[in-house]
Amino acid sequence: MASPETLWSLATFAQGDQAVAALEVGGVAYRLAPSLARVGLAGQDSVLGLFGDWANSLAALNAAASQVQSADALPAGERLAPLLYPGKILCAGANYFDHLAEMGMPGAKKEDQRLFFFMKPPRNAVVGEGKTVHMPINTQAFDWEVELALVIGKTARNVSVEQALSHVAAYTVAIDFSARDHNRAPETFYKLDWVAGKGHDTCCPLGPRLIPAHQFGDPQQAALKLAVNGTLKQNGNAKDMIFSVAEQIATASRIMTLDPGDVLLTGTPAGVGVPHKTFLSVGDHVDADIQGIGRLSVDIGPSR
Repeated sequence: MASPETLWSLATFAQGDQAVAALEVGGVAYRLAPSLARVGLAGQDSVLGLFGDWANSLAALNAAASQVQSADALPAGERLAPLLYPGKILCAGANYFDHLAEMGMPGAKKEDQRLFFFMKPPRNAVVGEGKTVHMPINTQAFDWEVELALVIGKTARNVSVEQALSHVAAYTVAIDFSARDHNRAPETFYKLDWVAGKGHDTCCPLGPRLIPAHQFGDPQQAALKLAVNGTLKQNGNAKDMIFSVAEQIATASRIMTLDPGDVLLTGTPAGVGVPHKTFLSVGDHVDADIQGIGRLSVDIGPSR
């Protein structure tokens, strides 16, 4: 039996044709529903359902982690994205100083920047560990970005920076795949098309698990890496963000209500492909790592 201090995480696995939510303890995945029912929280058979009352869910998860039973252990199986599916996916753009520098803005100062966001479709863009990411149709500039992603656990509307992190339930790894040639639209008034560049199916992998915020600690200390076919491309740290995670939540909450189960991607460090005109091809393998969460790996497949 695990001790009350045992670390745990949340995941989702494919079992036959069903998605089964799991509580991971000590490297073993246990069925979430019976694990929570044992401590008095019945009827919770999805990860998404936990965030509607995260405070109650968190207490139950902490208790359940100390009482896992071998009878609830899941056989080894295919991982899905841990959260099926977010209400919305909001993404911060150009939010690391070194990324701005590689994109042609060296020496940028925070006071000269404006935090901006774009969105990805929450159902069709999300895939999980080991899945195929399909090349957008007719792209010749398919690029990668490893990002720290967070899940909202308490409704946030016009929250302060000081209170923002109290609205975070968990963190995970995300990869923001982009069709750079579709993103640029010089013939249009606005010069950019964020939907065409960022909104493609399968282009927002999440996983491999959700780490609760109280275990993850300070998000500004997160170390992020990404490799393509085993070659390290990105090696950064969230301390180099222009706008902190808390600032991003506060700003986004002034634009729209952030609901429990929403996901926010927080930007990417230097090392993307576009400055070097190095892009992904069918058959490439991408590994994204964040210390304290784990590795999210996907393969690049043909467009469909």
